[in-house]
Amino acid sequence: MTLPDVETARTRMLEAVRILESESVFLDQVDGRWLAEPIAAMRDQPPFDAAAMDGYAVRGADVAPGARLKIVGESAAGGRGALRIGPGEAVRIFTGAALPEGADSILIQEVVTREGEGILLGDQAPDPAHRRPRGVDFRAGDRLLAAGVRLNPWRIALAASAGAAAVSCARRPRVAILPGGDELAVPGAPIEAHQIHDSAGPALTAFVRRWGGAARTLRPVQDDDGAIRDRFEGLDVDLVVTIGGASVGDHDRMKPALRSLGAELTVEGCAVRPGKPVWCARLPDGRLVLGLPGNPASALVCAELFLAPLLVRLQGGIPSTVLETAILNTRLPANGPREHYMRARLLSQPDGTLRVLPFSNQDSSLVTVMAEADGLVRRPAGADPASPGAVVQVLRPA
Repeated sequence: MTLPDVETARTRMLEAVRILESESVFLDQVDGRWLAEPIAAMRDQPPFDAAAMDGYAVRGADVAPGARLKIVGESAAGGRGALRIGPGEAVRIFTGAALPEGADSILIQEVVTREGEGILLGDQAPDPAHRRPRGVDFRAGDRLLAAGVRLNPWRIALAASAGAAAVSCARRPRVAILPGGDELAVPGAPIEAHQIHDSAGPALTAFVRRWGGAARTLRPVQDDDGAIRDRFEGLDVDLVVTIGGASVGDHDRMKPALRSLGAELTVEGCAVRPGKPVWCARLPDGRLVLGLPGNPASALVCAELFLAPLLVRLQGGIPSTVLETAILNTRLPANGPREHYMRARLLSQPDGTLRVLPFSNQDSSLVTVMAEADGLVRRPAGADPASPGAVVQVLRPA
């Protein structure tokens, strides 16, 4: 069987996603959530011509060398009084305050001399400016944020400036992490000589939460079809992420157990290294299942490539894998027929360039190497040897 490449496998997985229903979320709780509905401006911002600096509101026609202007009032941000100026008049004004009626310019306080109840301009008339026109930021009816964008503090500020107290977001995906294998023991629990601690389960729980999901890790399940089916019974989630049991050995029981539950497999492996056994399915009741390989590095690399996009799409976002460029610090041999994501250390240089050093040992079972890595070097399938100084693509983990 010819395995799909990463992009093809990811596309097939995403085609099976049904975006979750939306809910109203207060602004103080929306950081990291995806908008389900666009946000439009209800009024102009600012809603009036405003001062951009402290100074004096004037008529541009009155600004001339040596001119004297009479101060007829004061305007501060939030002031309610309706002020008006006429010829030869000025209003003391502060940043953010509304310009008085009749004023069209601001003279900053540093370019005039205050004389009692008036101001004196110098021999060279300053350039009157420093005015923020009404609607310079946005106009009533403007679409400020589109559905599908992820909210961050900057975008939250924009939503708030539009007057939104709450926004519509897709609800958080409910995700169960199910490690599989007779060899696994829960960290902190008694462990036998033939067992190892489950490291991928806690890591993927954190990964899901970082991408907006509500995650919980289940106890490791035995390599037994009946035991696996029992774990899925009554599991009220949107997505189950299984770890291990994904290959084709006699003890790899995840896919056979899911098939017996009527699951439709959309991906049964991928031409990627590490992570070849990754798979994806949908159960008859609509629950998605993403099957990750058991080795921790394989599971986490596949989480970057496939789990993150699934979580984004479930929440109505548009998944994208952002690859940076970096300069290689070592020689790499020619790559084989599978796209390779190599754990690597990123080295930021004083001149702003990014260099990258892949680790020499890429064994997918090594958790220490994964912990030291802060990037993945992407090597295309069939890539030629690469020398130090070559430009390569890098994926930064979430």
